[in-house]
Amino acid sequence: MKQNYDEYHFTKREILKYLSQSFFLCGMVNYLFYKNVWVFLLMIPLPVFYMKWKKKQLMRERRKKLNYQFKDALNALSVAVQAGYSIENAVSACTRDLERLYDRNTDILEEFHYIESQQSVSVPVEELFLDLGERSKVEDIENFASVFYTAKRTGGDLDKVIQKVTRMLGDKIDVKKEIETTLAAKKSEQFIMSMMPAGIILYLQITSPGFLSVLYGNPFGICAMTVCVAIYGAAYWMGRKIVDIEV
Repeated sequence: MKQNYDEYHFTKREILKYLSQSFFLCGMVNYLFYKNVWVFLLMIPLPVFYMKWKKKQLMRERRKKLNYQFKDALNALSVAVQAGYSIENAVSACTRDLERLYDRNTDILEEFHYIESQQSVSVPVEELFLDLGERSKVEDIENFASVFYTAKRTGGDLDKVIQKVTRMLGDKIDVKKEIETTLAAKKSEQFIMSMMPAGIILYLQITSPGFLSVLYGNPFGICAMTVCVAIYGAAYWMGRKIVDIEV
């Protein structure tokens, strides 16, 4: 079946998980900044936006995993071509190798099963790779598909093309993984720093409940806390943007 990477369908477990997270966040924001039932009721639409944001994040993660998996597929494809297989037979050999590496529901394995099935009804393999690039919107797959299409239609040396693209893609993914490893600690630090203001307010509410009581239950306090929440949210968003580096 052809995969659509512009959509993501939550499982029942994911719906329950992310709805629980969103309502917990709304409850914590209300407890820390407002302590007002009406304000909490006004937050009820926020889980919808949280679910949309989570869906975009999961779609992005799915594309990143597909990019990494495509590197393994190209390695297997390159080995098969060097062994003397035609590109069509190399795809079948590559699919068998991927079955030993990944679970049956993995995106890359389903894509190669789809390519293999379409080859059996005489769809050109270069068009199938182009279609994969267009659907996935993964830059590396799009670039490979474009180069492969040109080489296949003009009679280029597919063996050298696949080897070169595989090497370049592998180097790029290795750089991505090094950057992710380097940034992992910084992302943890950013998350901890983001949680500190909320932690301080929670600490004050537990140890000195009267210290912040003037900010709850009155229009001035609600306005002041709303400004604080807006600044807090903007600071968190900027922090995530700083540590989120694309290669």
